[in-house]
Amino acid sequence: MYEGALQDLIDELGQLPGVGPKSAQRMALHLLEAEPEDVERLTTAINAVRNQVKYCSVCGNLTEDDECSICRDPRRDPSIICVVQEPKDIQAIENSRVFRGRYHVLGGAIDPIHGIGPDQLRIRQLLGRLSDGVVQEIIIATNPNIEGEATASYLARTLSTIGVTTTRLAMGLPVGGDLEYADSITLGRAMEGRRNMS
Repeated sequence: MYEGALQDLIDELGQLPGVGPKSAQRMALHLLEAEPEDVERLTTAINAVRNQVKYCSVCGNLTEDDECSICRDPRRDPSIICVVQEPKDIQAIENSRVFRGRYHVLGGAIDPIHGIGPDQLRIRQLLGRLSDGVVQEIIIATNPNIEGEATASYLARTLSTIGVTTTRLAMGLPVGGDLEYADSITLGRAMEGRRNMS
């Protein structure tokens, strides 16, 4: 156990997601031994993120401009919106290089235990984006957990009255997985989401 400023730094680093006590200690000791200009670059980068990055006024993605690069891209299909929980989910989908539509970030999922209901999410903004009749399909890409499923069900019910096609990402078996290790829910969804191979 260290004391003073070093322990304070370890404690603060330990608050970061995925950083345990040992990793926080290694990072703090590294920063203590690093060249001053390296520490200054890190400090500058952290301050720049805090001061310059904001949420896109259209979709809720992270950007330094009023609108993110995806919303500004005229090559993206404006008739399809993929609804995700967090900005990091956009990057995961973009890495697949398959989806060419636009996005909408909810800012979380319905979670009554933690006091998060539909009004705390960006659902009103999503409905506002549908008012001009351009959007033909909403793809719900919330996480496959209890909160994500509750959010997907709520969105499907809400959107059913608008007349926009609503789809959900298919869920199933991971590539390289063995059937014997799949849980019954995943296996059931894979069976329901099967597709024709002919």
